[in-house]
Parts: sequence; structure tokens; C-alpha cells
Amino acid sequence: MKSHLLSSDDENGGSRSSFCWWRTREELDENGNFKVDLCENSSLSSRLRVMREMERLNFICGEGLDDMRHKLLSYRAGDFWLPIGGIKKQDVDIPEVITIILIGLTNSGKSSLINLMYSVLGRSGLIPFAQTSGESSSYTTMYLVEHNVLRSPRSGLCVYDTRGLDQDRVEEGLDEVSTFISDGVRHNQPCCRSGDDHEERVMGSSMGNISKSRYVKRKVNCVMVVADLSQIHNAFKSCGGDLKSMEALRALFHLSAIKNCNENPILILTHGDTLNAEDRMNGRIKICEYLGIPETSGAYDIPCLTEHGILAEESDHVTAFALTEALYRALLQSDRSHLPKKKFKDWIIFFFTWIMWCFASLFATLANFFSKFGHPKKKLKM
Repeated sequence: MKSHLLSSDDENGGSRSSFCWWRTREELDENGNFKVDLCENSSLSSRLRVMREMERLNFICGEGLDDMRHKLLSYRAGDFWLPIGGIKKQDVDIPEVITIILIGLTNSGKSSLINLMYSVLGRSGLIPFAQTSGESSSYTTMYLVEHNVLRSPRSGLCVYDTRGLDQDRVEEGLDEVSTFISDGVRHNQPCCRSGDDHEERVMGSSMGNISKSRYVKRKVNCVMVVADLSQIHNAFKSCGGDLKSMEALRALFHLSAIKNCNENPILILTHGDTLNAEDRMNGRIKICEYLGIPETSGAYDIPCLTEHGILAEESDHVTAFALTEALYRALLQSDRSHLPKKKFKDWIIFFFTWIMWCFASLFATLANFFSKFGHPKKKLKM
């Protein structure tokens, strides 16, 4: 396997070798092959497992990219559903469009990832569809934005860009994400928080009314957590480093509301291209250990190359394929989590439950009201 993986680059004239950043002199012999057999599962360290995963992506990205892109372009909601539990497909509540949301800390690269999706999947080149917050900009996403990253009127998926979480106000951000999951999301839905200016709140309220009246509410089917590898490296580079941002990221990743059955959200690691190979590899391993997840399954290193004017499809096939595979995995998770449709009996039970709750609330209110006319020491405690 170790020689077979490397031969794919040799046959293509080494066109992809310049982006094989994980290949270092320490792991390679004089012939350019890995010193350790990557097929041995039990004896591989975390570092070698990550390298094997990157070699897998590099080996299949040449022909696999077009095939994966075709699957995404032809996808319709429910295409990856499999019969389980004795339920037929017509009895499953499958939405018209699968909705994926990107969440993460502020400046983690969510909007940049959206632009990369447009470039790779929508063939938009370097045209930015989402405004990003660079180092010299204080811009932040104030409204939920629905993106048709395939740029197709028959697209079976959409991706939502959300506002980044502030590590100093984590609880407020977690509550907001929980609301997205429980209530659904709409295009142009405002993301107002307690620290925002009064003008922003007023504008958000007016935009919220327009969003409710004109745009469709969508149920969130899958979550991608976006994290900045350079920020991760800075947090873990010393024993006394500030792990506040990492604690916020872990609270977000393990938020019970975003758990899809027994599956974790998909982790996307951005801005790895700003680090050297050693720091980039160690950052991925450390954050996966910190979150308690495997280094390879469900975690993708995807630098946002469009920020630097680079077309991933032409220059870095590994990044382009990793992006398409991450979206493919998100659709697989989504189609596995569809629930059965509610039947007439379920609606009857829900209606009577709601009636009983109303009666209980009414009697509790009356009891509290009349208890005020009794002896103060015998007042009913609610």
C-alpha cells in the first residue's frame, strides 16, 4: 500500500505532490516511500493514522472528485435513505431540501468555507458569495443566510452560514444554536444578541418580520462545526496556554441539541495552510483528543484557499475532494435521521395533551390567585 499510494503521483507527473504537506522527510525513506506500513492498524500512532487518511484522500481525489460532485449535483432529499425499523419510505418525513448549518467560534472560517463550496461545487471561480471577516475587518454575520452552493434550481441541499460564538458569552451562543435546532432556520433570520447596538437590534427586528412572512422555515438536518487550526495551535502550543476558546469549542461540539442520533457533528478544520506541517498535524491530533473523537473519521482538514486567490479544483485536489466528501457524509447522516410521519392518532394525542396542559395551567393560576385571600401563613406555595 505504501508504494502504491505514492505511485499515483508519479504517474501524474507529481502534479499533486506540492500539496501533500503531510509528507515529511522523517516518515519517508530515500526512495520516497513511507518507512512504516500504513496498513497496520494496531501499531499506528495518531500521527500515522492521520497521514494514512490524507494518503487515502490523495489517492482517490483525482477521479473521485468528479464522481463525488456528480452525486451531489444529482442528489435529492432522501436519496440515501435506507429502510430500517420496518417503515416504508413514503411513511418517513423527508423534507424537500436537506439543510446543513455551519457553526463555530468567531473568525473560524465559516463564510470562507461557504465561498470554497461555491468555487468547488458551483464552479463560481473566485467570486465571493459570502462576506468574510478578515484580520483587518470587524464584520460579523448578523443574519442567517441560506446558500445554494451547487448553484442549481433543483439542488437537494442548502447550507446556512451562522453568526460566530463569542468565547466570553458562550451560554448565549449555545442557546441560540439550540433554538436553531429546535425551531428551524429561515433565510435572513436575525442573530441579535445582548451586546449588540440598539440600531442593530431594531434593524434585526424588522428583518425578522420580513423573514417570517416571506421565507420558508427549514428544519436543520446536519451540523458542521468549523474550527480554526491556527487558533487551536496557539491555544495548545504551551502548557500554560489559554484554553478558554477550546473550552467554548468543546461545549459547542458536545451540545446535546446538535447530536444527530448517536453521531457527532462533522468537524471542519480551516486555516491549516497558515501553519507548517508539524504544527498542522499536531493541531488536528490535539483538538480531536480534546473533543474525544477519532482523528480521521468525521474530521476534515480543509483550508479556505479562495481567500488567497487559489482555485482548489485546479491546484489542490485533496482539499477539493475532502470538501465534497464532507458534504456527502453530511447528507448520509441526514438521510439516516429522518423520523416517521405523524399519523392521525399522534395528532389526537398531541391535541388532548395540549388541552390537559391548558387546564392544568388555568387551575394553577386560579389556585395562586385565590390563595392570596387566605391566611398569609397558609398561602399556597407555587
